[in-house]
Amino acid sequence: MLRYETLVLAIPEATDDECSALESQFNKIVEQNKGKLTSFDRWGKYRLAYAVNRQRYGIYFLARFDATETGKHNMLDEINKLLTIKLENLVMRSLTSVLDPKTPVDYRRPAPLDERPRNVDEFLKENKMDGLLKEERHEARANTSSLAAEEAPELDIDLDADLE
Repeated sequence: MLRYETLVLAIPEATDDECSALESQFNKIVEQNKGKLTSFDRWGKYRLAYAVNRQRYGIYFLARFDATETGKHNMLDEINKLLTIKLENLVMRSLTSVLDPKTPVDYRRPAPLDERPRNVDEFLKENKMDGLLKEERHEARANTSSLAAEEAPELDIDLDADLE
């Protein structure tokens, strides 16, 4: 068995239904050619280094599969046709490569845009900006407002007298 992986870059507007259809069609082609789909991971949405098909963002998928020596050519041709012809409105780019069977199957990826923490304090901790955390910001504001109140001169103004 030969091990392959295909990296797919889809349009950022891809729906969940389109993504699941991509996975099921990919799996169908692999199984029809006596292969085995070992993983199909949706990496998520990322900002691209340069525009692809006038898109600045894209959704990445990584599919890893095994193929037999006899069925590999037919399988790779059908996968290529699926990604370039049948799903041309969904897939912007794809790349299939052969993996060394001795290579470990883990990979490390950065957090995609649609999974990043939305909480400001989590973002500050994650990026080692502890000095800007909420508690410290409130303490700093309290200190500044008390200093401002001490320095402000007291004015003796009767606001009600002006309204009459």
